[in-house]
Amino acid sequence: MARLSPDPTTDFEAARAAVRSELGGPDASFDARLQESLPVLHDLFRQLYGEREDGREALAAVVASAAASWRDRPDDLKALDRRRTADPGWYLSERMLGGVCYVDRYAGSLRGIRDRIPYFRELGLTYLHLMPLFASPEGNNDGGYAVSSYRAVDEKLGTMDDLAELAADLREAGISLVVDFIFNHTSNQHEWAQKAVAGEPGYEDFYLIFPDRTMPDRYEETVREIFPDDHPGAFVQLDDGRWIWATFYHFQWDLNYANPAVFRAMAGEMLFLANQGVEVLRMDAVAFIWKRLGTTCESLPEAHLLLRAFNQVLSLGAPSVLFKSEAIVHPDEVITYISTDECQLSYNPLQMALGWEALATRDGRLLQKALDERHALPAGTAWVNYVRSHDDIGWTFADEDAAALGIDGYSHRRFLNDFYVGRFPGTFSRGVPFQENPKAGDARVTGTTASLAGVEAGDPGGEDRVILAHALALSTGGIPLLYLGDELGQLNDYSYRDDPAHAGDSRWVHRPAADPVAFAARHDPTTVAGRIHTRLTALIEARRRTPEFADIPLTPFHTPHPSVVGFQRIGEGVVLVLANVGDDAVVVEADTLSGFRADATDVVTGEDVDLSGGLELPAHGFRWLRVRPV
Repeated sequence: MARLSPDPTTDFEAARAAVRSELGGPDASFDARLQESLPVLHDLFRQLYGEREDGREALAAVVASAAASWRDRPDDLKALDRRRTADPGWYLSERMLGGVCYVDRYAGSLRGIRDRIPYFRELGLTYLHLMPLFASPEGNNDGGYAVSSYRAVDEKLGTMDDLAELAADLREAGISLVVDFIFNHTSNQHEWAQKAVAGEPGYEDFYLIFPDRTMPDRYEETVREIFPDDHPGAFVQLDDGRWIWATFYHFQWDLNYANPAVFRAMAGEMLFLANQGVEVLRMDAVAFIWKRLGTTCESLPEAHLLLRAFNQVLSLGAPSVLFKSEAIVHPDEVITYISTDECQLSYNPLQMALGWEALATRDGRLLQKALDERHALPAGTAWVNYVRSHDDIGWTFADEDAAALGIDGYSHRRFLNDFYVGRFPGTFSRGVPFQENPKAGDARVTGTTASLAGVEAGDPGGEDRVILAHALALSTGGIPLLYLGDELGQLNDYSYRDDPAHAGDSRWVHRPAADPVAFAARHDPTTVAGRIHTRLTALIEARRRTPEFADIPLTPFHTPHPSVVGFQRIGEGVVLVLANVGDDAVVVEADTLSGFRADATDVVTGEDVDLSGGLELPAHGFRWLRVRPV
């Protein structure tokens, strides 16, 4: 047993010896990656585990695990690694389009998902995110986010072999498989959790367990209460009287990454999934993965070190795999997780939330400010832009941005919650509150896009708002993500209230089962499904043929109208995007457009547009215009 040394020579030799033992001979490709990654990984381990007496052994074991995974990696996935290494920006294309769904609710099983591949190709998907599909406890399991095994698929959905076969079929169709990697916590039924509670050697330090309330009380002086409806604070009591850290639900126990054995174990699970054909791992709850007394235990520096270390391990064993960050925190924190050596992709919760804020207020200024000042990302990374997700809508805008526009953040969030759950006079929305905390005056909002936008209420602007919201997600760069079913205008499903496993979680209202009637009507313009599907797929196709919608910097374009959001996409040509979030038509005057020649072209329809007399945007309308600067 030895600590990691500032002089890495001996540490490197121990790691290389472990690699030779696993590979059994030279492997030029792995050796080249090891030469590049080992110094980086060593430095990260020294920062994370430099005080550990087993640091050298821990590093060698992790590198050996990556070598073993590479040795066993199927040849077709190694070929994918070579292609992606040669084209590292493959995910930045204007042709990228994501879809997300629950396997059981959308297609019944993994085999059912395979049967939907022709429709995915029809829709233009290049990226398919399957919501949690691993073995989980029966009943309430947080929608699958309480994982009992990362190596077993929920038997109701299929098997791990089914998942690997699906990944291969998707890959052949040009679609990358994305799955959730829930790595902050496991289910309390996970083998590791059971062994930790039993005190089995090697597992006693996998979780944060305390004999009494002394340390939990000290931690809870500074940490947030995330799910107050489930349990107070950040700890739950075990049957034997001890206390274990559970940030989220009481059956989700946080892992202790201060123990390098936990890092090694989770890296092994990542590598296993990569070898099944998973191409993108959605890194769940990244902000919470490191704990330190006296802090909020969110977005600590060690969380970033862990992500970088996991990236280095994947670059050794599965170099084509990407990470996607899920950090629903202050915008200044969200951006810190996005880089080529942490998470190459990230959800864009700010744009999502402010899209809904703009529709409620009929004022696009806060969204415009975010696009102007908070949209830029490091080279080689991309936003995943979504209208809504499986989860709730939290109003994560920066209070300082709101204050700059004369808006009080606290009261504005209260208004938005009231508006979207039907408590504000004249609202078009039919959302449902989630985890409402009357004591703190806090809540989040759930609902399908159509129900939130006014389709369920029969509002005449409902369908237009659905299209407008997606038009923004499709035109701001990165990877636009559709919650499958939203392209058919599916409404809230209130039957969750009758299911004991779901009744306490209002997010199930916007996780409806696929509607075969709506699907069959997707080309029928007399139906809501047909009109939304036809309009939305036209936008998707327009995006695919517009190189300016690739992930290149967004350039602001301002008009005098508060309800109009504007920006330019400048590549070989220039595409001007104007979106009116208001309930009334707006004319963007010719003077505002005078920097462009009068002859423009509508990107969606191909029609000529004359800008010499200004441009009218209907209520909830938008234009994508190919323009030429004067």
